[in-house]
Amino acid sequence: MMSLPAHYDAVIIGAGMSGLAAAVRLGMYGRKVLVLERHNAAGGLNSFYARGRRKYDVGLHALTNWVPEGAKGAPLVKLMRQLRIRREELDLCPQLGSRVAMAGKNLRLDNDFDHLLADVAEQFPGSVDRFRALDAWIAGLDEAALEAHGGSARALLDERLGDPLLRDMLLLPTCFYGSALEDDIEVSQFAIMWRSLFREGFARPFIGVRQVIRLLIDRCREHGVERRMKCGVRSLEVRAGRVAAMVLDDGSEVTAEAVYSSAGAVETLRLRSDVAPLAGAAEVGRLGYAETIATYEPAAFAGFGWRDTIVFFCDDERFRYRSPAELVDPRSGVICIPNNYRYGEGRTLDEGWLRVTALANHDAWCRLPEADYLAQKQAWCARLNRVARAHLPAVADAVHDAALTSTDVFTPRTVRKFTGHLNGAIYGSTVKRRDGRTDVANLFLIGTDQGFLGVTGAMLSGISMANLHGLKA
Repeated sequence: MMSLPAHYDAVIIGAGMSGLAAAVRLGMYGRKVLVLERHNAAGGLNSFYARGRRKYDVGLHALTNWVPEGAKGAPLVKLMRQLRIRREELDLCPQLGSRVAMAGKNLRLDNDFDHLLADVAEQFPGSVDRFRALDAWIAGLDEAALEAHGGSARALLDERLGDPLLRDMLLLPTCFYGSALEDDIEVSQFAIMWRSLFREGFARPFIGVRQVIRLLIDRCREHGVERRMKCGVRSLEVRAGRVAAMVLDDGSEVTAEAVYSSAGAVETLRLRSDVAPLAGAAEVGRLGYAETIATYEPAAFAGFGWRDTIVFFCDDERFRYRSPAELVDPRSGVICIPNNYRYGEGRTLDEGWLRVTALANHDAWCRLPEADYLAQKQAWCARLNRVARAHLPAVADAVHDAALTSTDVFTPRTVRKFTGHLNGAIYGSTVKRRDGRTDVANLFLIGTDQGFLGVTGAMLSGISMANLHGLKA
């Protein structure tokens, strides 16, 4: 007699931040939950990997939405309450200080909005009152609302600020940390970024993203969540408007009352048995990144005098945020120095770290023969490192090179391989679905294409969708 497929209250596709958070939230209320992950490591877009004794974070420059202890109503506070995580378990260390650098001007992003306001007043005196009015208007939006406030943030900034350089300096960090749209960011997404980057701020667990992943996995175990690693979903069998079964990579099947997918909107659509293989092509995101990682001998690195935590830079006369024609666009990007957080007395990272992120062309990287691909990775690693150093205190080339202990690079091809995101698009589809619903009654989106942003936002996405579709249903 043939046995029936295993049945669950909820199956979650992807063991990233949103998937694990959704699993924990559902498990807390006694739901029978299965998490499926095609790869051998949890974390998704915010994971880590090992090369020898080094562990490299991918994705996480900072955990945004940091607020000091005692703050009320902040997204980070809501997240900890919903998952029953104590603040000390996250081991969050606030940044030393970040900035936006463009056209000889700098705007501070250092977990104190008053410093940003002071910089705007000093460098854009004709726009400071309009900047204050914009801040007040954004404060009146509910950035977590499931009915998104649509429209173009670029157009909003042109209308409300009237200064193209100030507009570009505000778009630079918000786009790099959250936009799937070329040369723009949707207003609701911009409001999320305004709060998380400008009004609140940056912190980092001492050991990086592993701290968050460990906490979520521990909570999954605590609440009886089943996880299957190296086990992806081959297809979603849709019948009568519902996911009737899921066929896994090994050919086995499972069924569920509800399916939550963090794979991406188009990627999830293409898993369905009732749609064409290339469905949703118009909504596939185009924005991919290359990131270089360099490590340094710690004593020499300390002498470099690099005190910035994160620098969002643009070396062009205007900020262009689009897939470049060449492999990488070095004119703008993000410099991250993980050493520059307030880790506390006696706690320092074992090496100096420099990470540089820039826009990259997925198709161009994927067309390269393997030998050329590896050579171009090394060439762009050196080039982006030089670009970053131009925004930091000068260090002689000989001193810099002697202190260098390792380098590594990931490209949009890497992102696609390990996350399944089409085009290696970090921020997924150009269309977000804030309520998580699809046209299949028991299939819901969580994560990037639901629309909340950042590591904090990803976890809140999983929590919110679990609450809405699993616990209130």
